[in-house]
Amino acid sequence: MPDNLLKSKANFGTFPVFLTAISTILGAILFLRFGWAVGNVGFIGVIGIIILGHLITIPTAMAVAEIATNQKVLGGGAYYIISRSFGLNIGAAIGITLYLSQAISVAFYVIAFAEAFDPLIQWIADNYGLLIYDKRAISIPTMALLSGLFLSRGANLGMKALYIVAGILGVALVLFFLGAPDTAPKEIILDATIENPKSFFYVFTIIFPAFTGLAAGLGLSGDLKNPRKSIPQGTIWATIVGLIIYLFAAYKFTVSASPEDLASDQLIMRKIAVWGPIIPIGLAAASISSALGSIMVAPRTLQAIGLDDIFPQQGLNKWLKTENKKNNEPINASVISIIIAFVFVFIGDVNFVAQIISMFFMVTYGAICMISFLEHFAADPSYRPTFRSKWYLSLLGAILSIWIMFQMNMTYAILSLLIMGGIYYGINQSSKEQKGLAKLFKGVVFQLSRYLQIFAQRAEKGDRELSWRPFAICISEDSFKRRSAFDLLRWISYKYGFGTYIHYLEGYLNEETNLESKKVMNRLINLASGSKNRVYLDTIISPSMTSAIAQVMQLSGISGTGYNTILFEFSRTKPSRLNYVIDNYNLIKSTHFDVCILNTSYKGFGYHREVHVWIGAEDLENANLMILLAYIIQGHPDWKKGTIKIFAVYPEDQMDIQKEKLLVLIKSGRLPISPSNVQLINADHTNKKQVIMQNSMDADLCILGFNHEEVEKEGTKLFTGFEDMGNILFVSSYKEINIK
Repeated sequence: MPDNLLKSKANFGTFPVFLTAISTILGAILFLRFGWAVGNVGFIGVIGIIILGHLITIPTAMAVAEIATNQKVLGGGAYYIISRSFGLNIGAAIGITLYLSQAISVAFYVIAFAEAFDPLIQWIADNYGLLIYDKRAISIPTMALLSGLFLSRGANLGMKALYIVAGILGVALVLFFLGAPDTAPKEIILDATIENPKSFFYVFTIIFPAFTGLAAGLGLSGDLKNPRKSIPQGTIWATIVGLIIYLFAAYKFTVSASPEDLASDQLIMRKIAVWGPIIPIGLAAASISSALGSIMVAPRTLQAIGLDDIFPQQGLNKWLKTENKKNNEPINASVISIIIAFVFVFIGDVNFVAQIISMFFMVTYGAICMISFLEHFAADPSYRPTFRSKWYLSLLGAILSIWIMFQMNMTYAILSLLIMGGIYYGINQSSKEQKGLAKLFKGVVFQLSRYLQIFAQRAEKGDRELSWRPFAICISEDSFKRRSAFDLLRWISYKYGFGTYIHYLEGYLNEETNLESKKVMNRLINLASGSKNRVYLDTIISPSMTSAIAQVMQLSGISGTGYNTILFEFSRTKPSRLNYVIDNYNLIKSTHFDVCILNTSYKGFGYHREVHVWIGAEDLENANLMILLAYIIQGHPDWKKGTIKIFAVYPEDQMDIQKEKLLVLIKSGRLPISPSNVQLINADHTNKKQVIMQNSMDADLCILGFNHEEVEKEGTKLFTGFEDMGNILFVSSYKEINIK
């Protein structure tokens, strides 16, 4: 966190934050467009606009308060908060759009200031015959005067003027509410509107900038003595006070003038107030105070962006950092902001500028609410705000911001997002720093994973075999010699199952072996990233394979439940690797795991075309698991052109009965196996291995069954002797699995 964002002369308290925010909230929109809004959508419609707007601004104010009480908020306000939470890249993309909205706001309020001269323009025309056709004759000189004063005097002038204009604004509002016009309608109709009124969301777009005052208060963060205290208190109180006044103002407009008068006279408040001239004076004061607030905030946002070296041209970043040594003002950033404001002052259309501001602010508010929402679920120990918002309020604010953007103006919404996306892409090309965003989302994913695992574990109340799926774990010390076991596991876990692959390191746990395990883990991740897989990777350090197997079989699965299947593998050229399976078979059997042993050959898995399943009379418990595994493997895209063939080896007197059982099983289990691919072989006086090799020499994968008695009787011979065949998967089921 750069210390150069901290101002040495920061001396503002909470009240300037409140005044800056409230004078923006109760500013030009209230005086110029709020009566027009009541005329177009009626009292009920305006209440809807106020509520909808504050469903965004209140969650944002609470989110700002939360984030501000967690970290030291330095110069840059909302930009600083976003960039330190989402990372500099996406923070800068949002921050630049926020800065543009702040700079454009200066023009908006200067244009509104010129509108306050309507009565004076009319008086001059009536008395002297001199008519000012273009109000830019007022707004442009005003902008020039304001710029000169600000560049020479800085924020201190702005704050002194803010106290004065806030007082005038308060008097104007009091006289407005005390007024009782003779032209008030006799019958109050709460949903009365003019003929052919503007749409609800168009009116909302024009009105929404009135509710964005909290961003103005945030911009003073670098000039505050205690931002953690001043920002929450100032922004929340300004938002609440603004909400109350707007609700009363909506009612006052409704009972004081007809919809036609409200929509046609932008200074209708003059006819309602006790003393009419106070309204244009109040409008001028509110506009100037808001313009001063924006012209104080915008340069500080741009300066903070420069201090973070966001722009690819370091000369530009250095230029934007420059401050006036006398008053600590961001002099060059102020010049840029004033130039942008002048451009929009020349445009001179209040409604057009209001739409641009609304769109940019909506993006910013949505981002702030989303940060707060994600921080709730990331559960980062470093996130310890003293003020806590509610996650559902932050989520509501984020969703409404995005939804309303497209409701207001889809073209502007898409354009705003494209601009922000373009800025992000440009910054991303020159700066790869994304730690904030990655850290935040990683925390969310970790917490979501934890919740899902706990849910899955608690939901496992019945017998898991009633709806069997493979929760498989594989342990191997030959991960970098052969990939067949990993491939088999990724096929099993692609859609229907869960797979964990563990590389075994022989030795005792110490600093050296721990470091080696981390290096091995990185190698595994790099190798796995070259294939589409959903396998969880890990390593284990143990003095023997026996102890490693015992540890592995006690692990909890990543699915939130325990494992039910263990996979071993050995090369046909090195059958000695089988010994650790044979030696530990009683241990494996005692855990009630289904056991799979993969025998890999130089042929590998061939062309992924044929899976041969060999079922014998001794495979009563294994048969269903063998068929189901073949079906699960075939579900992977690598086997999309593959077929399953079943070979049943039975005595001649059982062949018809067993074939019928197999066909019923395939049909009732909805397995994609053609009856023509089910072949029965007479096992009388035949060598089973020879029969298998004769029929499955070219198979890409064979699945054979075995049981405990065969292991004790034959040992390693049971799994060897299949020369020149492809890979073979030996399967032993703990108990028969139902195929439904």
